[in-house]
Amino acid sequence: MPESRNRRFRFEQLFFGSAALALAYLILNPKIAVGNEALEITDAWVPASSSSGIDVALSMTINNASDDADSLLRVRCPVANFSEKHTVDRGEGSPAMRAISAIPIAARSSVEMKPERFHLMLLQTRQPLVSGETFRCTVIFQKAGTIETEVHVK
Repeated sequence: MPESRNRRFRFEQLFFGSAALALAYLILNPKIAVGNEALEITDAWVPASSSSGIDVALSMTINNASDDADSLLRVRCPVANFSEKHTVDRGEGSPAMRAISAIPIAARSSVEMKPERFHLMLLQTRQPLVSGETFRCTVIFQKAGTIETEVHVK
């Protein structure tokens, strides 16, 4: 066999052998979550408002079925100019909202975004939010990536 054909044959053996091993590992290891299948967003909603330019809380529940923790990094919604992730600081005096860079999502748990703990704020709404309408938001996680979710106005 000429040298160039021999090298190509060895390359193909190595390439396809490695691909087969990787595929077998993914099939046989159920703990691996592909993409955002391990995270699910439910019950996303905002309160109705009759004016624009205000700040509203975005409520939702995030279910993490994975054995790995994740973090909510960013939320983008077409109805607001900005969004912020907050926690409630219960240090000295009365509770106060504090902006944070990420919201932790523990492995095998659910996190409910609500005013008393972690929550999301949509800042400077671009339009009135009418009860019964819906819109879509993009939620970005550190490991799971991007998840689109439908938000209801209540």
